[in-house]
Amino acid sequence: MSSLTVLQDTIIQCRRCPRLVAHREKVAREKVRRFRAWDYWGKPLPGFGDARARLLIIGLAPAAHGGNRTGRIFTGDRSGDWLYGALHRSGFANQAQSVSRDDGMRLTDCFVTATVRCAPPGNKPLPSEFDRCRPFLMEELQLLKQVRVVIALGKIAFDGYLEACKELGRALPRPLPAFGHGRVHRLPWGVTLIASYHPSQQNTLTGKLTAPMFASVFIKAKKALAARSR
Repeated sequence: MSSLTVLQDTIIQCRRCPRLVAHREKVAREKVRRFRAWDYWGKPLPGFGDARARLLIIGLAPAAHGGNRTGRIFTGDRSGDWLYGALHRSGFANQAQSVSRDDGMRLTDCFVTATVRCAPPGNKPLPSEFDRCRPFLMEELQLLKQVRVVIALGKIAFDGYLEACKELGRALPRPLPAFGHGRVHRLPWGVTLIASYHPSQQNTLTGKLTAPMFASVFIKAKKALAARSR
């Protein structure tokens, strides 16, 4: 069993945050009408993808009736439709839709994770919950040794990645990289960090994030990876 598989099993069993445990399990019991027939996952979500990935994507947390239902990160909700659709068009995913754990989705050269692994009430984790969950991201960063490009979906994921790197002893640049959609930062430890608005409905339905804007992030990621392979 690989170290990454051991970590994923550890994440699934986590009960460090009583508020998040209570919420994710309550949602899994009560469900919503349109998903009444589903057997909800109701547990923390491990990362998903290629253990040899050079591209790492970091989100905020699972959706109550998305990942918390299906058991795969960014799966079963509109944000996931945007993300996996973009990954498919960019050649990182074998299909455009991610609807369940057994739908045949495979990622190549890409790994998807989050700053918090349980669906939080109101989609707002507490600072203490970020702190308790950060060691999982830190361990992923250590195990995913081939990562050369990181896409942070939203400012919280952007800041969470930098905080995890700081706790790992990596010297952050000064001034700190600033979040802004499409901004590209080349970090001292050899990783290119690309900021993106999160593909939440709050952003996509209001036009804050459009399909061309989102596509441009993955174009930049592919260019950065191509430059590193020369």
